[in-house]
Amino acid sequence: MRCILGAPLSEAGGVTITGLDLSTPLPVSRREQLREAFRIHHVLVFPEQVLSREQQFEFIANFGEIERHGSRNAPTKRYAAAHVISNLDKDGNPVDRSSSPVSNYRWHTDKSYYPVPPMLTALYAVELPLRGGDTEFANTAMGYAALAEATKRQIERLRVVFYWGAGGRDASPRSPADSREHPRVDHPLVRTHPETGRKALYLGNHASHILGMPEAEGRALLDELLEHTTKPQFVYTHRWRIGDLVMWDNRCLLHRAVANYELGRHRRVLHRSVVRGTVPF
Repeated sequence: MRCILGAPLSEAGGVTITGLDLSTPLPVSRREQLREAFRIHHVLVFPEQVLSREQQFEFIANFGEIERHGSRNAPTKRYAAAHVISNLDKDGNPVDRSSSPVSNYRWHTDKSYYPVPPMLTALYAVELPLRGGDTEFANTAMGYAALAEATKRQIERLRVVFYWGAGGRDASPRSPADSREHPRVDHPLVRTHPETGRKALYLGNHASHILGMPEAEGRALLDELLEHTTKPQFVYTHRWRIGDLVMWDNRCLLHRAVANYELGRHRRVLHRSVVRGTVPF
């Protein structure tokens, strides 16, 4: 089959790629084409795939070293090749967790509380509600570019403190286990993409405050910048279909699941793979 790169899905990013069976080995030439598309469009959408978790792992490994999901998780099948993202409880029943301070339904970039956050995340749609359950992606490079020059000068050297459970104004108390596993880290508020050289805002739900600034003042600035960079003109909304594999660039995008369905009634199950990145600069 011939690989076809579709038209851009939005100004903020996204492109659909058809004609590829991701369950089969990827030729080197095709891998380089996909990497280039990823640099340009930030979100790649591969529809109508049929993938085991092991096949998903093998495909995503073309883009770098795949990270294990959290040191607290036992190395079971659930967390091995690709781990499960769902709205299900331990008995397999759908539940509504959208109000949690660390909910995926809040704007975030994956594992920003790591000293070395991931470059890429991929989700493969296994079960979906009949309607809704979308994912939104906000282009923080576009958001940064649209800032006033005075604001850019104000924030260019600031560093943000991140930790698991920060949750903005709804921060959760940290357990000793959380503090040991994920100590607080700080990263540049304005980070430079290591491949494109573009500057982007680096913030989101795991951002706590700004180093060297009163916490309330720093949080207010982060809230203001988050509201700015998630305006509709900077956002691509992906409306899932079963069999979609979507991969995106955590270095210049925020994302969130959209609670536009009955979370406590309908199942939403996806398999996730995460590729190791580099220290933000």
